[in-house]
Amino acid sequence: MKRRQLVRSTAGGLAALSLAPPLAGLLPHRLFGGDGSAASSQAWAAEGEAFDRSVVLERARALAQQDFAWPEPPLTDQLKNLGYSDYQGIRFRSPEAIWTDAHGRFSIDLFHSGFIFNVPVEIFSVEDGQARKIVYSPELFTFQDMTPPSADDPMEFAGFRARTPLNDPEVMDEFLVFAGASYFRAIGRGQNYGLSARGLAISTAEPEGEEFPFFRSFWLERPDSDVLVVHALLDSPSCSGAYRFSIRPGDNTVMDVEATLFTRKEIQRVGLAPLTSMYLYSPKDGRPLDDFRPAIHDSDGLSIWNGRGEWIWRPLNNPRELQISAFLDTSPRGFGLMQRERRFSEHEDLEALYHKRPSLWIEPIGDWQNGAVVLIEIPTAEEIHDNIVCFWRPSGTWKAAGEYTLTYRMYWGEQINERMARMRVINTLTGRGTQENWRRYIIDFAPPADAAPLEGEITVAAHATHGTLFNVIAHPNPEIGGTRVNVEYEPGDTPTAELRVDLLADGEPVGETWIYRWTS
Repeated sequence: MKRRQLVRSTAGGLAALSLAPPLAGLLPHRLFGGDGSAASSQAWAAEGEAFDRSVVLERARALAQQDFAWPEPPLTDQLKNLGYSDYQGIRFRSPEAIWTDAHGRFSIDLFHSGFIFNVPVEIFSVEDGQARKIVYSPELFTFQDMTPPSADDPMEFAGFRARTPLNDPEVMDEFLVFAGASYFRAIGRGQNYGLSARGLAISTAEPEGEEFPFFRSFWLERPDSDVLVVHALLDSPSCSGAYRFSIRPGDNTVMDVEATLFTRKEIQRVGLAPLTSMYLYSPKDGRPLDDFRPAIHDSDGLSIWNGRGEWIWRPLNNPRELQISAFLDTSPRGFGLMQRERRFSEHEDLEALYHKRPSLWIEPIGDWQNGAVVLIEIPTAEEIHDNIVCFWRPSGTWKAAGEYTLTYRMYWGEQINERMARMRVINTLTGRGTQENWRRYIIDFAPPADAAPLEGEITVAAHATHGTLFNVIAHPNPEIGGTRVNVEYEPGDTPTAELRVDLLADGEPVGETWIYRWTS
């Protein structure tokens, strides 16, 4: 299975299952009695064990000191050979959901192993400082058109999803999924799943091939507030890690991530806070496919707030050949893959609802020092493949037997980056220029909500690493209450170039810096 197929399979491949309509108005019945004992067919480990974050840290540290081995038990041949449709037919029984009496804040569904989800995942529920393992039973699931596994087969789960009254106080809406390698996804209020995140990326798009770390165990703290806390044990041939996610669902679902990584061997190219998305085309690409939809994408641009205080907007592309861009930086303030086009008319898709896909913003906590925001764009002809990857790559090499920590905040939602007071790029259009072999770019800048009108003379600073720019003009765009910039580009004989446009008022930057990669 190719990298793009694996990315989409492990993250988006579960989409059809995880996006199955919830049972509207129906809350799963109680699993616990007043003494916390399990009811229904849910089985729990007879003995609990003391738990705090140090348990995951010590397990990760111990793993890194051992030779790597895949977790056990392996899948049965029946489950390993399931097709996608057959796997979709395995459904978790809603009445078995965990914590259905936890003050109505959260409940947890479990995913069955099978298909490409072949790494056994241990899941524990933590209450009063005690962790109790949730024991697999086929009675937790329904099986359409297949014989259920034997109760005697040793099995673990593939992951979990979480529900909360996100949109309606009477409905437990799904808002969070952890399943497949180290992939996870979340949404804010009124949204549908789109892009994914990962715990860690190693050697992405490198000749030696990508390594996919995976979560092998989860500890879910039974909530006593509006915060869901998830601990995860990560493992891979190169490293292990202890993660703590503090998750607050809402208009934007916010996650605080604390991670400690322990290396087994040297890692030359590590990606921190990696994001994975899909971009097929948008109006700037001229609708290259014979499709009724004007645009197809989970995300349409990369946003960066760098250590110098600059805001950068890089429109995404679906290139003819793999493209890797690195935005060098020191002490980054944030970056993310954004879905800015929110009009239904821009997508015209009543099934995928691309206009309701979340943006995802990463905010480092602490100094991430030197490195680069890396953007990888992979050619694809179909929307079923995730072809966009983005992460922070720290400078230097991670040494063997090392310990590395990082902390960051994630915002999943529609209205994020409110602190950016500058004009935002809301549209990029392109077409043939006024001369042969010229390319014309139209860039629309719109002010933030309730922003004061720009004062001073509005001008444009434009630059190309190769080739020549012509007819660089800024003029008002009353339709958006902002400014439209016109740029024409003559590439000459260069195969690739970086174009940059800055909007200025009285010589000072007042908008995002627009950066675009041109290729022949």
